Amino acid sequence: MTFKELELSPSIIKAVEELGFETVMPVQEASIPIILNEKTNLIALAQTGTGKTAAFGLPLIQKLDLQSKDTEVVIICPTRELCIQIATDCKKYAKYTPECTIVPVYGGASIDAQIRLLNKPTKIIVATPGRINDLIDRKKVNLSKVKYVVLDEADEMLNMGFKEDLDNILSRVPEDRQTFLFSATMPKEVEEIAKHYVKDAKRIQIGIRNQGSDNVKHYYYLVHQKNRYLALKRIADYYPDIYAIIFCRTKVETQEVADMLIHDGYNADSLHGDLSQAQRDHVMSRFRLKNIQMLVATDVAARGLDVNNLTHVINYELPDETEQYIHRSGRTGRADNQGISIAIINMKEKHKIREIEKILKKEFEKAQIPTGREVCKKQLFNLINKVEQVDVDNEEIESFVPEIVKKLSWLEREELIKRFVSLEFNQFLKYYKNAPDLNVDESVEKEKDRREKKGGSKRDRDYNKDHFTRLFITVGHRDKVVPQRIIGMINDYTPNLRIEVGKIDILDNFSYVEVSSNNASDVIDALNGRMIRGREINVEIAESQAPQKKERRRGNGEDRGERRERRGDRSGERRRSGDDRSDRRRGGRGEGKSDRKSDRNRNDDRRKDRGRRR
Repeated sequence: MTFKELELSPSIIKAVEELGFETVMPVQEASIPIILNEKTNLIALAQTGTGKTAAFGLPLIQKLDLQSKDTEVVIICPTRELCIQIATDCKKYAKYTPECTIVPVYGGASIDAQIRLLNKPTKIIVATPGRINDLIDRKKVNLSKVKYVVLDEADEMLNMGFKEDLDNILSRVPEDRQTFLFSATMPKEVEEIAKHYVKDAKRIQIGIRNQGSDNVKHYYYLVHQKNRYLALKRIADYYPDIYAIIFCRTKVETQEVADMLIHDGYNADSLHGDLSQAQRDHVMSRFRLKNIQMLVATDVAARGLDVNNLTHVINYELPDETEQYIHRSGRTGRADNQGISIAIINMKEKHKIREIEKILKKEFEKAQIPTGREVCKKQLFNLINKVEQVDVDNEEIESFVPEIVKKLSWLEREELIKRFVSLEFNQFLKYYKNAPDLNVDESVEKEKDRREKKGGSKRDRDYNKDHFTRLFITVGHRDKVVPQRIIGMINDYTPNLRIEVGKIDILDNFSYVEVSSNNASDVIDALNGRMIRGREINVEIAESQAPQKKERRRGNGEDRGERRERRGDRSGERRRSGDDRSDRRRGGRGEGKSDRKSDRNRNDDRRKDRGRRR
């Protein structure tokens, strides 16, 4: 079906044709006739990227009473990015309908500037819930004449805690308005909203409920937690032309991963809630222009990113809500393009893949992290392909060719090729020389879990006790570090060593890191004196592993980190002591015995003190 067959006005058809739209998408074919011709509410379920904005934007622009100066349409969406995107698209649809004025209002921008725009006649307001409620409280928005309300991405608005804001907005509009609810999923909370505010609605559903796009293939890579970032780099290197969004769960992790990618030479940047609006606009502009190959983002910040040609969506961490995976994967495979959605997981997260498969009605394919040789081969032939396809400006370069040929005439053809490739590729080959296998052998891990559940053999316990050394390092939460950042620092500053990293405990002002005992001195030498966020790092062996005599001399086994925490932060002390008690209950790796001795020494000192007082 074409847009002309939908009875849209000539001015709208003209604008749509200029945008290059020809064939109507399924959600548009189902929604537009209902909104245009029927006085009824509508609930539409369709995945992200299926053309929902045009599905409600085109018919609503046509239905406006352009002789009136009242605001007739309010479109509510969860994020400023989506708000800006909807407003931009609707302005394009109304290009030849000049009386249709559209104003986006959202947080993070000057409210005074938005009020100045709203003081002029406004037909359509596109808003985030928080900002429009603020404007309602200031009596700068009048919703009493609104005829149509659109709730876009209703499920995400509820996930972000906007239920009370939505209740307040919907209580301010006339009861006889029409309400159109669009959502990718339909959890119970959205059903409740629909029950109260979208009564007697027609329902349309595009595709199977909560099902992902058929154009997306789903893969998961199974790695150890400590190798998650290394796996991400390996995947990025294996796909030289990657154009991806990498999803993290928190703002801190998002910034950390982006910083590490930038440090390692990738075209990457971050997008999260701590950025100003100007910073966010700058990042998104660069990403749309493909000046950034990989955008590391939180789920909320990525809402409203209108990018149709993403090659990959990478789940650096799986979302807390399994249905959120559908939103993420829906960012690729748009506009009939094929896309790939990747999840990097550890053994403990494998059950989440099964849960997501049930929702998607699709199976994930287990993929193998490419070996160093496979990555080098892929990168090398990508380079060769570029050489084959490069445009040569014969006129400009022709005059230099004789001198170049003379200069290189002593080289054989094969030797010339080797030198050319080495010039571009030596550093890459060096990095991946003897690169370790990052894939997890599930049979080995299952056997290890079985042993751990049984307490392990004596040999295993002795091995763990002697195999790791616990280091004290003066970086913590205040430095905004995460385990991946600490592992990355160790890898960066000990590039020629394969260091095994065990348990990592991050506290407010410092951290404990277990490393293979035979490399402990290498890590200490490599990290000591390095700078992080303008502060010098100090590293030493944690005193809980030092001889017992030394522990008593330093005060009943209390190590330096605990004394610093007590002086600096009482609440931190309570958390630290709780961690230590947990470590003692677990037994640690040879630490439990030492800690119990320290407890007995402490009790002996208390009894002596009581005796002296008597």
